[in-house]
Amino acid sequence: MTEKRTDLAVETRESFPKDRVEVKGVELEKSEDEKNQMIVTKVRIRDDAGSRAMKKPKGTYITVESPVFQKEEMDHEPLLLCVCEQLEGMIGPMKQKSVLIVGLGNREVTSDSLGPCMIDHLFVTRHLKRELGEQFMLDNEYGCVSAIAPGVMAQTGIETAEILEGVIDRTRPDLVIVVDSLAARSVERLCTTVQITDTGIAPGAGVGNRRMELNQDTLGVPVVALGVPTVVDAQTIIGDHLEHVLTNQGYRESEIEAFLKGIFGKETENVMVTPKNIDFSVRLLSRDLARVLNHCFQKKG
Repeated sequence: MTEKRTDLAVETRESFPKDRVEVKGVELEKSEDEKNQMIVTKVRIRDDAGSRAMKKPKGTYITVESPVFQKEEMDHEPLLLCVCEQLEGMIGPMKQKSVLIVGLGNREVTSDSLGPCMIDHLFVTRHLKRELGEQFMLDNEYGCVSAIAPGVMAQTGIETAEILEGVIDRTRPDLVIVVDSLAARSVERLCTTVQITDTGIAPGAGVGNRRMELNQDTLGVPVVALGVPTVVDAQTIIGDHLEHVLTNQGYRESEIEAFLKGIFGKETENVMVTPKNIDFSVRLLSRDLARVLNHCFQKKG
């Protein structure tokens, strides 16, 4: 079938044929909290074989899925504490050191503005440490947090990795956390899923506009990425629906594949779809992710 664009490791793992229960070098762990309407999935890519099969770097990918992300009237506290717990488990003792939080994306494009909007709600403290000293930070249980929203290359003419290399060289953080909008292959996962990974991120990869990777190899410090899918490829939506209909009508897989190849053209290959309430979703999610990060690094923030 046609290749389905996605930034989510859990969706890549789900795309393998159902009769292939195990993927060599890949571990899958799933748990469900029915009371709080949460599903937590951990995909661990252990070796090069798993990396080749998944077409993703070796590392750990954690997704937290819940419809509560989109329900402002419901209590988000259990959900956000779960995301925070998963993030802290991945970061480990690094959370006691200095961290640079990067909000990736284009503030002028709603579906790509999650990162910059999240920065607006962060409690940054690096300047307090410089001005008031280490004891002030200890007394208030503040971590050393700085933040930047570097924009996109179309706005600056500079690769995000190049900007961050300069910032890291001057500020010397122990950890970089990047927050970005992602692409999914499932409409149900749009704006309802948070992915956390210790492999860094390749900005724009999910929408076919891959930029320089942001990871420990390129930036020189550990990089943890948080992302939420806000768009899905139009061809994926169309293809999945037609595949389902034609399968139910008894067509063979080879016939369906030939049909789908024939109907997709250039007019759909670069079309991404986002929910109609994306402005509401980004506002809610940016606030929630900032709350997670503030809780992780600023116990009184």
